[in-house]
Amino acid sequence: MSSLQTSLLILGASGDLSKRLLLPGLATLLEVKEDWDVQLVGAGVEDISDADWKAQVRDSFENAQASKNEDEGASGESRLSERLQAVVDASSYRKADVTDADDLKTLLGQCDHDPAVYFALPPAVTEKSCAVLKDLDLPAGTRFALEKPFGTDAESAEHLNELLHSFLPEERIHRVDHFLGRSTVLNLLGLRFANRVVEPLLSSTHVERVDIVYDETLGLEGRARYYDKAGALVDMIQSHLLQVLAVVAMEAPASIDADDLRTQKELVLRALRPWGGDVLAAGKRARYTAGKIGDRSLPSYADEEGVDPSLGTETLAQLTLEIANWRWAGVPFTLRSGKALAKQRREIVVTFKDSPHIPVGLSGAERPDRLRIWIAPDEMQLELNVNGPGDPYTIDHTSLETKFNPGRLSAYGEVLAGVLEGDATLSVRGDSAVQGWKVVEPFLQAWRDGDAPLDEYPAGSEGPEGWDNIDA
Repeated sequence: MSSLQTSLLILGASGDLSKRLLLPGLATLLEVKEDWDVQLVGAGVEDISDADWKAQVRDSFENAQASKNEDEGASGESRLSERLQAVVDASSYRKADVTDADDLKTLLGQCDHDPAVYFALPPAVTEKSCAVLKDLDLPAGTRFALEKPFGTDAESAEHLNELLHSFLPEERIHRVDHFLGRSTVLNLLGLRFANRVVEPLLSSTHVERVDIVYDETLGLEGRARYYDKAGALVDMIQSHLLQVLAVVAMEAPASIDADDLRTQKELVLRALRPWGGDVLAAGKRARYTAGKIGDRSLPSYADEEGVDPSLGTETLAQLTLEIANWRWAGVPFTLRSGKALAKQRREIVVTFKDSPHIPVGLSGAERPDRLRIWIAPDEMQLELNVNGPGDPYTIDHTSLETKFNPGRLSAYGEVLAGVLEGDATLSVRGDSAVQGWKVVEPFLQAWRDGDAPLDEYPAGSEGPEGWDNIDA
């Protein structure tokens, strides 16, 4: 008897999210959870034959297996295991209107077990589909997984919460943030709360500033339809980076159960304020102009196909926030994310205050101590001032480094594991989804009103001149 029997129903299964992330994530999960019986059912607006659907699933599974082999240093042709091939053979696809009650009834009827419904759809379509599902007779164990953005502002997020809560309990609603699917979350919890060295230093007594940076070298990459209406602030900071900040700054939960962990994160989000109470000074935005990144030439964002320049969409956003509580009052937390930048940076940087007194006769302590945590791959570096080689009276800067456990699953493998087994620990709670919007809405409103300049930076640069581009 399998330890878990469930059906994964993907709405929007013919889209890029399903092919590039969900299906490969499912492959990594099934290889680890060998006793899980997962039926795969896909649905979408495209008319795909049974053979073509199975070929699409097989290709995604093979890509996942090839990536795993490459990471482990294996070589040779990648062939699906018997287990994965069995899932491919048993999978099915149906052309359907996911906002039509009859089509949704048919899809639910194809599920052999209680379904986990994954909405790989635009937010507006997801909401319409949920409104129809509300009036259907759903199996008792039905779970929903919804991609970000959850709503388009705080009001719409609250409305969507009310709709979902009218027919599903909170613990069966998974608001997906794949950053939380990473082993990064558990690695951060272990670093902070499983030792007495780091945790006592993480407060306003010792910390000068915290920077959370997610810079990409990629440009728009054909995503104008979504990105030009979202921008860097909504795409990355409102969801992903605020969630990372909450894990970095929260108090120790009693356990890593969903209720305990998510309550501590929510308390951080509620305490966030624009730095100094000044939205215009605390938030910056910019978009890239033509430039080169390595051997790639990028056009100006405004000239990218599908972009409406009049929208003033930013491709780089930077917010500085304060956490108005006892531990962190007075410490600036800067969140930054952008596209088409000089180098990829995915890191959390904790900069400590200078030593209050250096004995006369010692020299060279010119750089602050720093704790750096890199995301994907997860690594840590502690930069310290110590007496180095050579003159013993001169302080040098050195680093202690370690690698975290990378986990056995991809980010979306972790996401699907939680959804399929009904564990909401790494999903975003309803009130936190609303609170994330409340944090960024003052900045969004100022930018919509044209009160803040839209700066520019050449593709391949570190950002606009005059910005504090956060020490690398």
